[in-house]
Amino acid sequence: LWPWLLASSGLSALVQLVTLPFFPDSPSYLLIQKGNEEACRKAIRKLWGEGDHQAEIDDIMKEKGAMASTKTLRVLEVIKERSLRWQLYILMTVMTTLQLCGINAIYFYSFEVFHTAKFEEYLIPYVSLGVGLCECLSSILCSTLIDRFGRKVLLWGGYTLMCSVLALLTMTLSLQHRFFWMHYFSVILIFLFVVFYGIGP
Repeated sequence: LWPWLLASSGLSALVQLVTLPFFPDSPSYLLIQKGNEEACRKAIRKLWGEGDHQAEIDDIMKEKGAMASTKTLRVLEVIKERSLRWQLYILMTVMTTLQLCGINAIYFYSFEVFHTAKFEEYLIPYVSLGVGLCECLSSILCSTLIDRFGRKVLLWGGYTLMCSVLALLTMTLSLQHRFFWMHYFSVILIFLFVVFYGIGP
């Protein structure tokens, strides 16, 4: 079953590959990148129907003018630019914490935790699949929450809850030989960690 499950991801890629040539070019791409106003108007009519779309074209022209007045910076220039330094620090911090947050360790050791929790061997792959599905669903939930609470709240809340879950998970894994129910608590914490990861970072 697993080889078929892994191969199924290629099916969506194949569908995209076949249908991509039939997708229309975006009006902004045609006008800004290609400089073809007639093709831009045709694309707008195709996407939004017949009518007067001059306001949309004017907006794209303003965007083109703004892009023309903006200087494109190289990587070293971005690093040296003082006005971009705080944005760069924030970006580096977020990306570093994302890599070091512990999600890879959770995925790597979850099989062992499920095995220790006395799950049947044939059930463990399905429980692992449930962990991945949990992350997928929490990411979908995040897209609805981000407009309401903002990115900063979700980042702080996600990392705080993930730290709390990791502390509890360390404790439950240390005590799992003393109390039989600690195994199941560890499994619950793994699912919670994945949910908080999907909603936060």
